[in-house]
This record gives sequence, C-alpha cells and structure tokens, in this order.
Amino acid sequence: MIDQTALRAYIRSGDFLEPLRLPAGTELALSPLGQGEYNLNYSFLHPETGQRLVLRLNTGSQMHLDQQIEYEFSALQALLPSGRTPRPLFCDGSRSILLYGVLVMEWLPGRALRYETDLETAAEILSDIHALPVPPDCALLSPASPARSIYEECLAMAERYLTWDRAEGPAARLLETLIVEIGRLPLEEEGGAPRCVVNTELNSGNFLINEGARSYLVDWEKPLIAEAAQDIAHFLAPTTTFWKTDTILDREAVRRFLEHYRRAAAGRLDAGPLSRRLPLFLTVTCLRGVTWCAMALREYAEPGRALTNPDTLRKMGTYLSEDFLRYLLENYVRRDFLQGVLP
Repeated sequence: MIDQTALRAYIRSGDFLEPLRLPAGTELALSPLGQGEYNLNYSFLHPETGQRLVLRLNTGSQMHLDQQIEYEFSALQALLPSGRTPRPLFCDGSRSILLYGVLVMEWLPGRALRYETDLETAAEILSDIHALPVPPDCALLSPASPARSIYEECLAMAERYLTWDRAEGPAARLLETLIVEIGRLPLEEEGGAPRCVVNTELNSGNFLINEGARSYLVDWEKPLIAEAAQDIAHFLAPTTTFWKTDTILDREAVRRFLEHYRRAAAGRLDAGPLSRRLPLFLTVTCLRGVTWCAMALREYAEPGRALTNPDTLRKMGTYLSEDFLRYLLENYVRRDFLQGVLP
C-alpha cells in the first residue's frame, strides 16, 4: 500500500511544488484516478491555472530499469508532436521523500475504447504515433530482434511460474508446449520495416476516446523503438482485447482495422512489411500475455507487493485456464489466424 502520510508530505514539498511554480505550503487535493500493476494515478487541479493534471506514482519496473519514471518521461517528450499523448510537465526519480518515482503530466479527457465502435479511431491514433519520426537523441530501448526480445522476455516470466511450487500442472504443461512451438518460429528474422516508437501495452483502457474530437493513447510505461507490426499485433491479440473486456476480435473486425490503419498511414509510414511480419508478432504476443499472467500470479501470492487489483487477479486465472491456453495453442500457434485476412 502507498504510505499516505509520505504522499501528503511530498505534495507539500518544494520538490513537487517548485516545478509547478507554486509556493511552499500550497494545499492540493488529490483524487484517485486509477491504478495499474506498477503505477498509481491521481488527478488534481493547479490552483493558479485551473489546469487539471495527473500525478503518477511508479512502484516498480516491468523493464527492470533503475530509472523507470525518467524513461516514461522521455517517451512522452518524444511523442508530444503526435498530438495523441499527454504533455509531460516534470518527473522526479529521487525518491527522497516518497519511495516511488513521480511523473506529472496533463490530464486528458476520454473514455475507454470499445472494440465494437472504435477500431477506426484506434487505427488513426496508432498511425499518427507510428508515423512520427524517431528523434535522433531518443533514449528509448531499441532491440535488434524485436520478436526474439519478446520471446526471451516470455521465457523469463514463464520461469518465475514454472519454478513455483504452487504452479498448476495443466497450465504449466501448456505453457511449456507454447514456449517450445513458438520457439521454432523465425524470431530473429530481419523485418525490413522502418523503426518507430511503439507502446507495447495497447489494452482498451489505455485509449481515451472522444466522439467528434481528438482521441488519445496514454500509459507509456514500456515503450520501445521497434516495428509498427509489434504494436498492431498487440492491439489485435486476444490476450489484449480480452483483458479489460470480454471481446476477442474475429477475422472480419481485424480486416477492417488493418484496412483503415493502412489508409491512415498512407504517405507517412511504409506499411508494406506489415502483412509479412504481423503473423509472427501476433503469435509471440499471445505467449507474452499468458506468461505475464503466470509471473504476476506468483507475485500476487508473495508478501510485500505495493499494488494489487482483484479484477486483474480474476482475469489472470482465466488466462491460465486449460481452455484458454488450448484456444491460443490451436488458433494462434498451430494455425495462422490471419490467413485470408492479410493482402
């Protein structure tokens, strides 16, 4: 749990108030805005400008970075020209009062994405972000073989579960089967696609949709410089769409999304390699989703975790069920889900 006494002391401190150009002793009222697995968010009003802002507390790093909050801040700076992400104001990774990294950024309006109605809007958001030139001094990580990098991340996460004395036998055996069969894919093949900034965590709750107005993508905890196909696969994967909803996209919905993405990206981004690379990334992304759940399930069972979410715990159980794992194995590993969808 977050130490509320330390949090109140921090938001009264010069470390927090001076970058906001507020005098010492200014009282701010924080309103809970939601939390992830490694971040807790609050909103507050700047008492002089009236602007609504977001205070984001980082409790850990999925990327195993010592400077996680600085990494996220640099990503938001690079993405600002897209017009699709929040403007970052400042970050504080000192942990001098709080034990957590701190990021302050503008608050953006919008509701969560609905797969039934918002696929075209999502395609436009992603095309705007992927078409953005990568700054030459961009500090984001850029894996040489993105698909291999995802697979190796999966191996490390699966190991946490497979060596746990409370791992379920059927789930463990199916995870091992997925790992072996996906490991035979051409993970190190050169993509030939231009590099861009990718989000890597495109669940529906990270989109802020506004009908008739600009919509956004938030939560830039794990961005990379990689291929657009990595993001597109993550957006379409059943392990993503089912996470916050009960939706798994069928082939027709996937086809419509891809057609709109290509139109939106035309003239700004070479989407040519997408058809060739997307099946590979879709398959390895499914493995990433279930191995993350396996790792997180063990973490939830261990003492000392700062943040927990009961909805996440329930969904992790579903993802590690024998039925769901077999569904992925038969439909996204042993057959090409995208066959007949891609041009």
